[in-house]
Amino acid sequence: MTENSQQPQSAPTSELPTQYAPAEVEGKLYERWVERGYFAADAKSDKPAYTIVIPPPNVTGSLHLGHAFQHTLMDALTRRRRMQGYEALWLPGMDHAGIATQNKVEQQLAEEGKSRQDLGREEFVERVWQWKEEYGGKILGQMRRLGDGVDWDRERFTMDEGLSKAVQTIFKKLFDDELIYRAERIINWCPRCLTAISDIEVEYQEDDGELVSIKYGEGDETLVVATTRAETMLGDTAVAVHPDDERYKHLVGRRIKLPLTDRTIPVVADTHVDPEFGTGAVKVTPAHDPNDFAIGQRHGLESITVMDERAVITTHGPFQGLDRFEARSAIVAALRSQGRIVAEKRPYVHSVGHCSRCRTTVEPRLSMQWWVKVGPLAQAAGDAVRDGRVAIHPADMSKRYFDWVDNMHDWCISRQLWWGHRIPVWYGPAGEVVCLGPDEEPPGTEAEGWKQDTDVLDTWFSSGLWPFSTLGWPERTVDLEKFYSTDVLLTGHDIIFFWVARMMMFGLYAMDGEVPFKTIALTGLVRDERGKKMSKSFGNVVDPLDWMDAYGSDAVRFTLARGANPGTDVPIGEDWVQASRNFANKIWNATRFALMNGATVEGPLPDPEKLSATDRWILSRLNKTVAEVDAFYEDFQFAKLSDALYHFAWDEVFDWYVELSKTTFMAGGEPAEISGRVLGEVLDVTLRLLHPVVPFVTETLWTTLTGGESVVVADWPKDSGFRDAAAEREIETLQQVITEVRRFRADQGLQPGQRVPARLTLDGTALAPHEAAIRQLLRLQPEGEAFAATATLPVAGATVALDLSGTIDVAAERKRLAKDLAAAEKEKAQANAKLGNEAFLAKAPDQVVEKIRTRLAKADEDIARIRTQLERLPQA
Repeated sequence: MTENSQQPQSAPTSELPTQYAPAEVEGKLYERWVERGYFAADAKSDKPAYTIVIPPPNVTGSLHLGHAFQHTLMDALTRRRRMQGYEALWLPGMDHAGIATQNKVEQQLAEEGKSRQDLGREEFVERVWQWKEEYGGKILGQMRRLGDGVDWDRERFTMDEGLSKAVQTIFKKLFDDELIYRAERIINWCPRCLTAISDIEVEYQEDDGELVSIKYGEGDETLVVATTRAETMLGDTAVAVHPDDERYKHLVGRRIKLPLTDRTIPVVADTHVDPEFGTGAVKVTPAHDPNDFAIGQRHGLESITVMDERAVITTHGPFQGLDRFEARSAIVAALRSQGRIVAEKRPYVHSVGHCSRCRTTVEPRLSMQWWVKVGPLAQAAGDAVRDGRVAIHPADMSKRYFDWVDNMHDWCISRQLWWGHRIPVWYGPAGEVVCLGPDEEPPGTEAEGWKQDTDVLDTWFSSGLWPFSTLGWPERTVDLEKFYSTDVLLTGHDIIFFWVARMMMFGLYAMDGEVPFKTIALTGLVRDERGKKMSKSFGNVVDPLDWMDAYGSDAVRFTLARGANPGTDVPIGEDWVQASRNFANKIWNATRFALMNGATVEGPLPDPEKLSATDRWILSRLNKTVAEVDAFYEDFQFAKLSDALYHFAWDEVFDWYVELSKTTFMAGGEPAEISGRVLGEVLDVTLRLLHPVVPFVTETLWTTLTGGESVVVADWPKDSGFRDAAAEREIETLQQVITEVRRFRADQGLQPGQRVPARLTLDGTALAPHEAAIRQLLRLQPEGEAFAATATLPVAGATVALDLSGTIDVAAERKRLAKDLAAAEKEKAQANAKLGNEAFLAKAPDQVVEKIRTRLAKADEDIARIRTQLERLPQA
């Protein structure tokens, strides 16, 4: 009947404190798990491998709700697989976070009155390593607080020796295959961080700016262009119009005067221009705009850089030395004085990119950088999903993935920093360019005229190697053989473009077509309880450690898992964490009650014919829940599996089975022993099912109940196939009777513990064996000689007759209900009047009309309910 019995390895105990105190047990339990090596994976094991590599958090970071959310789900996946008998590896590590970490150390130096230039490159890098050792990695301790079951012996860092070797190896391989090149292109430039930054490091927001329309040219050869960045006009090298725009055909090929300069620029025809937008003419600044750069390439235009790396104007003239924003105002004023301003709009709200690190406005800038030719790599990354080697979950997210990989531009991988993987390219005195592998010596010395490239690689370059570099690549290690390909990449849908796609490209390239992961499970983002993005500026950011301190790690984990629908954002509020804390307390109290009443896992379960219908019902429901939870896990439906466990544990086990079994326990004898064994089985399996999501409370309760070593290494429950449809129907009928009578008692204003005389007629039903439980749960005492039924409730074939005389003031109750009825009827009349008013319906917004319809439906429900209550009241 069951395959789930966990026979005790030591004597179980019934000793549990009266209250669960997470702070007193969580830290000790976690250290015990680590010390016993439960999370350490053995590459030489014969067990099937199951691998997840953690998306590496920044070394500068601390645990936020997004981390806690994804870590909870990854931990649940690996804990379950470990219990299922897999050699489960969840590999931890950190990213060196080039820009963020360098900024931290530069800020520290600034407080000392120094700059990195004062130290020099070598000493500065050493200073960063010192900072990393002293301050970095705070998040690792916080991961322990959350309960992350990672293999700490395999912790990696993107700048450690092995991963650095992997970075240099793949750079060399890409370089030799002509998939890496150096070229001058437009990039995102941060004038504060003084480096190129990736697309993901640019955050766009609506800013108040200005839109200025400027007249270019003289006399009959004039055009009007509009710009939000007037300072860039100093670098204009053309005006572009659409080739089919009749207004400007006579000007195409001619040159017109560029205001404020002594230059003339050509008018070119280009299909990029939208003739319907604005004046249909656009200024072209190839060195300061990506679209303009493309136009410039097509027409052979000169690229003139007018700003330095700090966004200060460098062009000779009255604006030289001005910051870009100062220059903008000065240039508009100068144009205005010459009568060249046609129109000005302020404020003009438009989307502006900002550096995610320092909030500085990003400047598109022409710069010599290193690039990855992504065409063939992106093709392979797309094909791996198309042919089914990699599954994206949920499947509807695949379109976003294909939109990116099928239209990917070459990737700028160089950064103007000192902290990071330095580009392994040397330049020689005669123009030589030499790329070195990890074991190769430089081709010459500085004295001989050889210099290494000063840039470092984009952080995403090294993190793109994460699934295989962390397992020892480029060496063919036992870890790589055992644990690659990894099984699941679980990450937010917001970085599918910037990290997921790059891991796919590099993994397939480095591992000869072997995919880096079999499934990409995409989550949503954590938001506040109103669905609003969490932001410091909104004042709604939550530190998960505060909630862990207040409610325990299990409560935070369960809250996050219960909101985790695939690919969907997760709203979360403190009330929900409190509810999860209440659930943990409920599990604790119910298990404590069970232990005090003889719940046990010792010995086999009795045969079904020896079990009561209540016992057979709960075992049938238990096996269905095991099957349901397994199916949800395989589909990454964390919210549904958490909800299923919540309702099974709270509603069916604690609120129904435990309550229905109390009369059996009180009676004692063999039936009580049998129910104690069944209750032990149900709790054993339920605690194991709950463990991956709420590991701490289940560990304490399971080891107390079973005497087992640890639920971490216990067997995952299996569906034995046992079902008893008849017992399920019988208990559903019993529940229906109890629920209906409870509702009636509440409607009559009876206190929950108030006893009422009752006659139960159960003939023709299967409920006769449950009469004692019905009376116990409903607080119904036997009928006496003076019994007179004042209310009769026919429910599911049974009849419950109640004598309410002396228990309620009938006249007062009738008066109260009459007042409620009058209020409901008035509400109905008002709603009907508004809905019957055509003039009102014609003017009222749809949501207002819908609200009134809802009020009408509620009034109808209230009227029907109150009338039923009045009919059931005994006659005065």
